[in-house]
Amino acid sequence: QVQLVESGGGLVQAGGSLRLSCAASTRGFFSVNGMRWYRQGPGKQRELVATISSGGRTNYADSVKGRFTISRDNAKNTAYLQMNSLNPEDTAIYYCYVNRVGSDYWGRGTQVTVSS
Repeated sequence: QVQLVESGGGLVQAGGSLRLSCAASTRGFFSVNGMRWYRQGPGKQRELVATISSGGRTNYADSVKGRFTISRDNAKNTAYLQMNSLNPEDTAIYYCYVNRVGSDYWGRGTQVTVSS
């Protein structure tokens, strides 16, 4: 069973930065399948934040475009979400996700809180 483990969340002031990491327990998991970052803010539905395909193509939600950067390090089996210019609306639990051959893999999430 593949495991995804997020880290890097925390409390940051508005305008600050954080880098989230998502480590996969299986070698090559992200390079073969791509991955996504989702988030769920208080009282909100889970929303897609950023995607990186197996080929390295990236896409972002309009709300984070220009501020967030998704990337991965295949040698470390780890994906990242660099978040800059954070604002209170970015407060959420951030999850990494992979769909592989019709199966969904989710991490447990990491909390990001942005204070004004």
